[in-house]
Amino acid sequence: MPILEKLFVLSQYPLPHHPLSRLMGWLTHCRNPAFKNFLIRAVVKAYGVNLDEAMECDPNAYGCFNDFFTRALKSGTRLFADDPDVVMSPADGFLSQLGPVTEGRLIQAKGKDYGVMELLGGDAERAKPFLGGSFATIYLSPKDYHRLHMPLAGTLREMVYVPGRLFSVNNATARGVRNLFARNERVAAIFDTEAGPMALVLVGAIFVASIETVWHGVVTPPAGKAVQTWDYRQNPVHLDRGAEMGRFNMGSTVVVLFGENAIEWGDLAPGAIMRLGQPIGRILSGRSIAAQALAGVGF
Repeated sequence: MPILEKLFVLSQYPLPHHPLSRLMGWLTHCRNPAFKNFLIRAVVKAYGVNLDEAMECDPNAYGCFNDFFTRALKSGTRLFADDPDVVMSPADGFLSQLGPVTEGRLIQAKGKDYGVMELLGGDAERAKPFLGGSFATIYLSPKDYHRLHMPLAGTLREMVYVPGRLFSVNNATARGVRNLFARNERVAAIFDTEAGPMALVLVGAIFVASIETVWHGVVTPPAGKAVQTWDYRQNPVHLDRGAEMGRFNMGSTVVVLFGENAIEWGDLAPGAIMRLGQPIGRILSGRSIAAQALAGVGF
């Protein structure tokens, strides 16, 4: 690892991650016109944000920076495949890693991996359906659309909040911080789908002011000190493929998990630019796996 990259990683350990992120949350919700307009225009210029895709194209029209950051897109700016067996990208961003879950481990970066059980809050039964399965990790940069959508239609069974640090989640920290995605604060949503169990794990990062879902609202903050779970089996939430499921109030990473022999990824490689709705995989066994999951296998 280059020395500057190593110093960047090391400098994050002593930082007060949560207080800094809460401060960022306050700043991004500030409605002072001069401040929020300056901040929005600075980010648009620095990162090349394409506001022509946004439902609101005027940067001055947003009430605060967070409204701009979580902006809606114009209808038709992202195309979803008609085939219901196609697994679509849940977000804009770039593909950090993808592949099999091998011996319960996911690739974080070259030479580094982490456990699916730790990622999902340390519960062996919750992790069991995904052992031997498949995963994809997508990083959302500041220029990207920051709402997350369903790769497949699904019925929510459980949501899990897992406390943790808030390291940056860029390539440098992925290479330098052990167990990064199982170490940062995160929210995991577990669905029943036509491909069987699917988990969407929304991983927090420094300056990510909050994570929210469409059925719950803001999950964090307030940040807890223990794993929290919400069981939806008695009152399930169904979301269609392509429907919005959550958002980052500031950017971060989403990890998508499927079970064994559930899907096959398309011709993708780490570093690929991702667009919400683009095909990234396909269901292998379809309803047969879903039927087993609904009957209780793996849960």
